[in-house]
Amino acid sequence: MPFKTYGKPNINRLLATFRGEIPDRVPYFEVLIEDKHVEHILGKSAGNTLGASGDAAKGTSDEVAAARPMDPKDYIQVCRAVGQDAMIIEALWAPLRKMEEDGTLHIINDRSIKSRNDLENVIPPRKEDIDVKVGFIKEYLEAAKGTNIGVTLLTGSFFQTNYEFVVGLTDFMVKIVEDLEFVEKLMDIAVDYYVKLVKAACEAGIHFLFAADDVAYKSGLFVRPELFKKIWRPRAEKIFAPALKKGIPVMFHSDGKLDSIMDMLIDMGVSCIHPMDPYSIDYRDYKKRYGSRIALAGNIDIEFPLVKGTPEDVRRDVIEHLKVMKPGGRYVFCSSHSIVNYIPVENYEAMINTFHEYASYD
Repeated sequence: MPFKTYGKPNINRLLATFRGEIPDRVPYFEVLIEDKHVEHILGKSAGNTLGASGDAAKGTSDEVAAARPMDPKDYIQVCRAVGQDAMIIEALWAPLRKMEEDGTLHIINDRSIKSRNDLENVIPPRKEDIDVKVGFIKEYLEAAKGTNIGVTLLTGSFFQTNYEFVVGLTDFMVKIVEDLEFVEKLMDIAVDYYVKLVKAACEAGIHFLFAADDVAYKSGLFVRPELFKKIWRPRAEKIFAPALKKGIPVMFHSDGKLDSIMDMLIDMGVSCIHPMDPYSIDYRDYKKRYGSRIALAGNIDIEFPLVKGTPEDVRRDVIEHLKVMKPGGRYVFCSSHSIVNYIPVENYEAMINTFHEYASYD
């Protein structure tokens, strides 16, 4: 069954949803559509929606940092086919580098920074790193003129970059207890990069900021809430500030259970929470508690129904989500993670076609 979209993509419906207004239909916004599905949509190989090659969503390296995003003309065709309202330029990971013994510089992704002494080897991101990403943003904005498709920057993982690539999760969490100053210095190196990048992106004209930092797991935050708020909030506020000062909305992504920081995120000016991890969040509960105060995105579980269910399972789940989440607005439709290659094509088609069948507010 081919995709049967109803209406064209329009960034204004996504922005209206962020503001708490009710547009013509529920907006659709997927972080990543992987290459198998892109090829099915376009009839040709074009990479994934975050990159013409490679997989920046799963890690950082010198190759990933140098990779191009998807050709914007291809991305626009994907958006039109599935009804997605905005395109993404990815800059998730801060490119912290170190000098190797042979004198070459490499992005740190081997979890080798373990102590204050190792900080001497950390080389902050360069102006060129920012210029490259901003160049891509301008290319996308130019290509999107006249299409009503928006452009956003996906960025800001100052906590996750360090625990996942620079230090390592276990050692990073131990250091938060044993040497908080070490942790804060690493985070500040990343934050300085993100602040400059976000400021330049806002000046270039992005329609909203998509900030992402995985800070939680199934049962709650990685760090006790009081300490987390102390070390994370002021740094995240610096990253959000260039956008908020220009009236550009902020969408925030983290997997896991976010109950203990939802009020904080709302107070920080965040307009939308993504992706309502279904292993941690009951979308019905979040709709009741937060649906009048902040937009909520996602929760269509990629495991079931998208991977392990049938098209009819997908259809039932999409209808149930829209039945609960549509009233009063403030819902952005998307999966709980991304449209990965191991989702059957017929299930993604069922998701999109059912969504468009029931997404209208008319």
